Amino acid sequence: MRLRGRKGIRESLESQPELVVLDAAPHRGKWREFFGNDNPIYVELGMGKGRFISQMSVRNPHINFIGVDMYDELLRRASEKGRIAWEEKGVNSPPNLALLRANIEGIETMFAPGELERIYLNFSDPWPKGKHARRRLTHERFVAKYIEILNERGEIHFKTDSMTLFEFSLNSFAGMELVMRNISLHLHRDEPRVDLVFTEYEMKFMEKGQPIHRVEVVIGEEALRAHRASKREAAKLEAAASLEEESDNE
Repeated sequence: MRLRGRKGIRESLESQPELVVLDAAPHRGKWREFFGNDNPIYVELGMGKGRFISQMSVRNPHINFIGVDMYDELLRRASEKGRIAWEEKGVNSPPNLALLRANIEGIETMFAPGELERIYLNFSDPWPKGKHARRRLTHERFVAKYIEILNERGEIHFKTDSMTLFEFSLNSFAGMELVMRNISLHLHRDEPRVDLVFTEYEMKFMEKGQPIHRVEVVIGEEALRAHRASKREAAKLEAAASLEEESDNE
């Protein structure tokens, strides 16, 4: 991707240290100090223009969000979106949002083991050629890194418009024996999922009626326990409903 940025873009980013982080190394293991609280940290890898991460931070003020991308121009656009989103709430600067310029390839140098609670992968580059499979952000070599930096409540939420990448990703997660839930081949088939925040790409695809594929991957032990408990409760409710239906039919 080649982006034509505005003149003085680096100076603009450097003037926003409360929002834009140009070097993750000093913050590794200390991101809670950056935010000034102990709230959970959710990260979007490849945030693009920043609509998703900005809106998520506004919707969830008790969660800290970090948007990661490697292009200065995208960080500039995301910083504008973040500030506008919070200005609508009467806040001058996003209190729970950071925008990090970094190459995802070195994610283990940005975050310490167990530092994150959730990772979002939204419309990542599908790298369609087989020889480029290792570059896909759901390749096992990346997922292994995610597992290391996620905590006991850790999850990965993945969305894409590419069926090829989605199939590859499901196989990747399954090959690592990870638990998946809420698998959707057409997320907005019946109606838009307004409970979820849309990315810029997603809004374009929805207008064209293109299917969006989504899956949640449960990583941390506490998250796995909660998932299993939820499945048991759902099974009990289903069994009770079945018995009630049989009783009504007698």
